[in-house]
Amino acid sequence: MNGPEQTGDESLVAELHAPPANGDLPTPITDCWNTIGVTGNASCRELDRYIHCRNCPVYSAAALKLLDRPLSIEHRRESTEHYAVRKKYAAPVKTSVIIFRIGPEWLALPTAAFQEVAERRSIHSLPHRRRGVVLGLVNVRGELLICASLSRLLALAQVKSPSKSRTVFDRLLVACWNGGRFVFPVDEVHGIHRLNQEELREPPSTIAHSAMTHTSNIFSWRDRTVGVLNADDLFVALNRSLT
Repeated sequence: MNGPEQTGDESLVAELHAPPANGDLPTPITDCWNTIGVTGNASCRELDRYIHCRNCPVYSAAALKLLDRPLSIEHRRESTEHYAVRKKYAAPVKTSVIIFRIGPEWLALPTAAFQEVAERRSIHSLPHRRRGVVLGLVNVRGELLICASLSRLLALAQVKSPSKSRTVFDRLLVACWNGGRFVFPVDEVHGIHRLNQEELREPPSTIAHSAMTHTSNIFSWRDRTVGVLNADDLFVALNRSLT
């Protein structure tokens, strides 16, 4: 006795769930939605019941069969090659500095050491302090701060008249480190620059002895060499110059 007659969609579902014919290759999926369904000639008698092929169990069974199909050798090879490649992680930003110029020298200090970049203003000299590192006092927002000369401290070469092709922007850098506050007159301020630790190099022995004492590293920037000053050593030397 034969079983009950299957409807069209039930027979297709049975076909989709049938085991592979040869044990290796999966049975092909009958995409009836492209022939007699909504993207075909719409002659399927089940459209009156399901309205659209995506509501039909045949369509759902085909989707499951696609998801459950075995991976091809080519697909597994591509996936293996993709995940076997060593990822290249970008080096994290290690430090942030402010770059400024004193005479011909480009220098940098940690951004955390600075509180403000101010316009150049009058420096009130102190008695018996005309030739040392301390230049005098500067009024910054109503507060008198000690103005110190980094060019003298670092024994940098003095440039009396800058090149005509170079625009000079006189600025005052208000710095604070470990409780000590100073103002540095500089010729130009570039601004904040972020760099990776791997960009830093050891300073060459050709740097002047005084400057090398306070220079921890150097790095290249816009075809120039910038010296990174050691903030701890620099402020210790500045505090020592007050005695």
